Amino acid sequence: MRTPLYLVILRYAAAIFITAVFMFPIFWWGLTSIKPTSAIFNREEVVVFDFEPTLDNYRVTVLGHSPSALSGGTTGSGTTMGTGGENSFDGRKTIFDSIVIAVGSTILTIFVGLGAAYALSRLAFRGNQLYLNWILSHRFLPPIAIIVPLVFMFRDLGLRDTHFGLILVHTLINLPIAVLLLKSFLDDVPKDVDQAAMIDGATRWQSFRLVVLPMVKGGVAATAVLCFVFSWTEFLLSLFLTSEIRTLPVKITTFVTSTGSEWGFISALGTSAMLPSFIFILLVQRHLVRGLTMGAIKD
Repeated sequence: MRTPLYLVILRYAAAIFITAVFMFPIFWWGLTSIKPTSAIFNREEVVVFDFEPTLDNYRVTVLGHSPSALSGGTTGSGTTMGTGGENSFDGRKTIFDSIVIAVGSTILTIFVGLGAAYALSRLAFRGNQLYLNWILSHRFLPPIAIIVPLVFMFRDLGLRDTHFGLILVHTLINLPIAVLLLKSFLDDVPKDVDQAAMIDGATRWQSFRLVVLPMVKGGVAATAVLCFVFSWTEFLLSLFLTSEIRTLPVKITTFVTSTGSEWGFISALGTSAMLPSFIFILLVQRHLVRGLTMGAIKD
């Protein structure tokens, strides 16, 4: 039976409306990043499009220009905020640190998670399901519950305020969800595939690397994207375990002080922070869609 035209139109209209509602904050965030100071802090009216676009906010936060050399010699709201004077608005080192930590933790998570997921999916041992539930329980644990002992442990081990320390802790918080996702993808590959490869002379490692892994690369890509986004946006652990190294969410909070908020710089750095995630997703989008839908339809 053919769907009536009015229902099709209504469905698409509802989809567009819901998408617009969710996309509006991102649109407003990007619009604010190119507004001049007078448009952002206009107390008479909300300025939407009636302003002359400027890239000053990006020049300060992404390119490291001095705020006093832009917009008539003032910062975004006419004051000098932040924790380190004008240089506190420079986000270049922060972007580099965030990329190193997010990419490093993603690679480490996938490397460790693949081995654990393959063992849980292919090897039968006593307490398999109990161990899987134990891994899942770690995801339910809020980071704030372990932040105090974690700070002391990292301090004593010399890992506090280091890239490797944050990579390690982000790996630990992403590992449970990565193992569960990767196991579900590996479960969709019949065990007969492994057995056929080993009958032909392949070792367990060769069977995994040459036969099984190419079949689940979409699931691996999907898991990698989620791990990257979780690490890229993580705030609490990065705040407590670092002081010199600042990830983007922590850096943005320094633009908010008791004397005001630099909304131009906040929106510019925040918009720039979205780009690596979008680029990463675009690079693996073909595998991402396949990975997220893997197992949705059973033969």
